[in-house]
Amino acid sequence: MDPALHLTNKGRPAAAMRIIRHHTDVPDIARGAVVAIGNFDGVHRGHQAVIGTARDRAQEMGVPLAVMVFEPHPRQFFAPNAPFFRLSSFRAKVALLAEQGVEIVYALPFDANMAALTAPDFVSEVLVKGLGAVHVTVGYDFCFGKGRAGDITLLRYMGDMEGFGVTVVSPQGDKTGTGDGSDAYSSTRIRDALSEGRVEDAAHMLGRPWFIEGRVLDGDKRGRTIGFPTANVALDGIVTPKLGVYAVEIEIEDGDHMGTYKGVANLGKRPTFNKKDVLLEVNLFDFSGDIYGAHLRVSFIGFIRPEQKFDGLDALKAQIAADADTARKILG
Repeated sequence: MDPALHLTNKGRPAAAMRIIRHHTDVPDIARGAVVAIGNFDGVHRGHQAVIGTARDRAQEMGVPLAVMVFEPHPRQFFAPNAPFFRLSSFRAKVALLAEQGVEIVYALPFDANMAALTAPDFVSEVLVKGLGAVHVTVGYDFCFGKGRAGDITLLRYMGDMEGFGVTVVSPQGDKTGTGDGSDAYSSTRIRDALSEGRVEDAAHMLGRPWFIEGRVLDGDKRGRTIGFPTANVALDGIVTPKLGVYAVEIEIEDGDHMGTYKGVANLGKRPTFNKKDVLLEVNLFDFSGDIYGAHLRVSFIGFIRPEQKFDGLDALKAQIAADADTARKILG
């Protein structure tokens, strides 16, 4: 059990949260919770509905609110060489869950043993014997167990047999009454929006702007030589949105310059300088200071243009100035 005291939630420690990384020998203080189950990648509005329903139930029952996720994501286990797809890092996910009032995160390792558990064994060994769940909340499309053979019908049946309640949350989307979930908020739809640069649509489904978190890297300092110093941040295993220039809001979460700033960012391979790796370069407006090593949260507010290669530094500088003006207008 490791309390997430090292994590920050918009600059504040998530001191009340406990992270449990196994389902055996769980301490009594972390058992007997209402448990929302899912991958919760991005903690979008559909996820928030599942967690909110669990939160209401936990308050009614006077027990802790918990979330169960797998770490690594099962998709990483089954396709380890697939392109990065996660909307948020585990660190960011924990901070977002803390914002939802979650007190316990069961971050269970997804390995060969977990993948081999049948659906009934998952319920009896993990939920009942391991976590002592008193109530379980899931989304309408929840499946579990080896081969995803377990469904909501089985979960409810086993809940009756084992003595825990089950609540299923219906699809959450902009249209109501369809019943089939075709318009539901989903991590897949958000990834699609980001891949097309539709960050406003992604923000609508997430309930907040999509963001990248990371430490400021010690780069080649080329930006300052052309009058636009940048803070460089690696994507660090998360999905790559459409490459290009964005209007952004930046939160410096630690160090001497903690606070929120506005800026413009280039996400790309920097073809003008013949680079190949994808990097986020952020120019903070009206800012001067050393933030190397600081932890940033960079929120994507609006897409300005695709990345392009310029003939020389003068053309690049002129375009950066124009992009900054556009970003200021977008950010108000």
